[in-house]
Amino acid sequence: MDKIKLGFALLLMAAGIAGFYYLRDSAMVIRVVSVLLGFLLAVTVAWFTIQGKQFYAFSRESSEETRKVVWPNRKETVQMTGIVFSFVVVMAIFLWMVDAGLLLSVKYMMGSGEGDG
Repeated sequence: MDKIKLGFALLLMAAGIAGFYYLRDSAMVIRVVSVLLGFLLAVTVAWFTIQGKQFYAFSRESSEETRKVVWPNRKETVQMTGIVFSFVVVMAIFLWMVDAGLLLSVKYMMGSGEGDG
């Protein structure tokens, strides 16, 4: 039975999107309401399935876990951002030097170095 409900929810979503295109000559507000109504009805139908209830429980638990996280303060955030930017600059310079060295090596091996003339 749940599969039928989920299929019906998908049809409601599709109907809302189809309504958006079907009402192309109507005001944008009506078109957007069509999509929102389709999604709202789809969520309502999906709510009464086992998967819908499991998803709601998962969402609630995720929200509770997010509140338990110790977020860094402003000073820590600025320091870590500075470290990341510094690392990126150092790596960019290193890779540029490796690339330039390889380019010179290839030019030398190919015989198109400075000695040609």
